[in-house]
Amino acid sequence: MADNKGTHSSNNRTRLEFPEAKGKIVELVEFDIEPDFYGVTIRFQDRTSLTFSMESCVFTFPIFSQWTDEGEENVIKEYEPIRSQVLGVSLE
Repeated sequence: MADNKGTHSSNNRTRLEFPEAKGKIVELVEFDIEPDFYGVTIRFQDRTSLTFSMESCVFTFPIFSQWTDEGEENVIKEYEPIRSQVLGVSLE
Protein backbone atom coordinates (compact mmCIF):
# COMPACT_ATOMS: atom_id res chain seq x y z
CA MET A 1 0.00 0.00 0.00
CA ALA A 2 1.31 3.45 -0.88
CA ASP A 3 2.21 5.88 1.86
CA ASN A 4 -0.32 8.65 2.38
CA LYS A 5 1.65 11.88 2.26
CA GLY A 6 -1.25 14.02 3.43
CA THR A 7 -1.54 15.55 6.84
CA HIS A 8 -4.24 14.50 9.24
CA SER A 9 -5.57 16.67 12.03
CA SER A 10 -6.37 15.07 15.36
CA ASN A 11 -10.03 16.00 14.72
CA ASN A 12 -10.36 13.55 11.82
CA ARG A 13 -11.96 10.22 12.64
CA THR A 14 -9.77 7.32 11.66
CA ARG A 15 -11.91 4.57 13.17
CA LEU A 16 -15.62 4.20 13.57
CA GLU A 17 -17.21 1.11 15.09
CA PHE A 18 -20.62 -0.32 14.25
CA PRO A 19 -21.79 -2.19 17.39
CA GLU A 20 -25.09 -3.12 15.71
CA ALA A 21 -23.15 -5.59 13.53
CA LYS A 22 -21.33 -7.31 16.39
CA GLY A 23 -22.05 -11.04 16.56
CA LYS A 24 -24.08 -11.11 13.34
CA ILE A 25 -23.44 -13.78 10.72
CA VAL A 26 -22.54 -12.41 7.28
CA GLU A 27 -24.59 -13.83 4.42
CA LEU A 28 -23.20 -11.75 1.55
CA VAL A 29 -20.82 -8.86 0.82
CA GLU A 30 -21.53 -6.76 -2.27
CA PHE A 31 -19.36 -4.11 -3.90
CA ASP A 32 -21.30 -1.87 -6.30
CA ILE A 33 -19.75 0.41 -8.90
CA GLU A 34 -22.41 2.32 -10.82
CA PRO A 35 -22.22 5.70 -12.60
CA ASP A 36 -24.08 7.37 -9.70
CA PHE A 37 -23.32 5.02 -6.79
CA TYR A 38 -20.24 3.44 -5.20
CA GLY A 39 -20.85 1.28 -2.19
CA VAL A 40 -20.18 -1.79 -0.11
CA THR A 41 -23.09 -3.63 1.48
CA ILE A 42 -22.71 -6.30 4.12
CA ARG A 43 -25.89 -8.39 4.39
CA PHE A 44 -26.48 -10.49 7.48
CA GLN A 45 -28.47 -13.70 7.90
CA ASP A 46 -31.06 -11.92 10.06
CA ARG A 47 -32.04 -9.82 6.99
CA THR A 48 -30.31 -6.65 8.21
CA SER A 49 -27.49 -4.92 6.32
CA LEU A 50 -24.75 -2.36 6.76
CA THR A 51 -24.03 -0.23 3.66
CA PHE A 52 -21.08 2.07 3.06
CA SER A 53 -21.96 4.60 0.34
CA MET A 54 -18.85 6.33 -0.98
CA GLU A 55 -18.12 9.51 -2.87
CA SER A 56 -14.93 10.10 -4.80
CA CYS A 57 -12.92 13.22 -4.09
CA VAL A 58 -9.64 14.83 -5.00
CA PHE A 59 -6.91 16.04 -2.64
CA THR A 60 -3.93 18.07 -3.78
CA PHE A 61 -0.88 19.10 -1.76
CA PRO A 62 0.72 22.06 -3.61
CA ILE A 63 4.46 22.64 -3.19
CA PHE A 64 6.51 25.41 -4.84
CA SER A 65 10.12 24.34 -5.37
CA GLN A 66 13.35 25.28 -7.07
CA TRP A 67 15.56 22.59 -8.60
CA THR A 68 19.36 22.61 -8.62
CA ASP A 69 21.47 21.60 -11.61
CA GLU A 70 22.23 18.39 -9.67
CA GLY A 71 18.53 17.48 -9.58
CA GLU A 72 17.94 18.35 -5.92
CA GLU A 73 14.60 19.86 -4.96
CA ASN A 74 14.61 22.84 -2.60
CA VAL A 75 11.11 23.44 -1.25
CA ILE A 76 10.34 27.14 -1.12
CA LYS A 77 6.77 26.94 0.13
CA GLU A 78 4.23 24.25 1.05
CA TYR A 79 0.64 25.36 0.70
CA GLU A 80 -2.41 24.16 2.62
CA PRO A 81 -3.96 21.03 1.09
CA ILE A 82 -6.93 21.60 -1.21
CA ARG A 83 -9.79 19.13 -1.40
CA SER A 84 -12.85 18.82 -3.57
CA GLN A 85 -16.26 19.22 -2.01
CA VAL A 86 -18.57 16.25 -1.55
CA LEU A 87 -22.22 17.27 -1.58
CA GLY A 88 -24.16 16.56 1.61
CA VAL A 89 -21.13 15.30 3.56
CA SER A 90 -19.21 17.14 6.24
CA LEU A 91 -15.51 16.24 6.25
CA GLU A 92 -14.87 18.20 9.45
